[in-house]
Amino acid sequence: MATRKAAFPFEESLAKLEGLVEKMEAGELSLEDSLKTFEEGVKLTRECQQALVQAEQKVKVLIESQEGMAEQAFDLDD
Repeated sequence: MATRKAAFPFEESLAKLEGLVEKMEAGELSLEDSLKTFEEGVKLTRECQQALVQAEQKVKVLIESQEGMAEQAFDLDD
């Protein structure tokens, strides 16, 4: 039996990303802190994009199911 990862805290990550953008737009960070903040923002963006792709694929599987709205497991590794 495959183990499932914990649910991605999408909304929390999005809110954190918005906070990082606000900090950078304020222009009060040092160059080093700006780079660290940017790096963290890129990581959060990628994680959020991946969560959205997975959600979209799950919706497609549900819609295209010939058995009505039966949910099917979706594994990106396949």
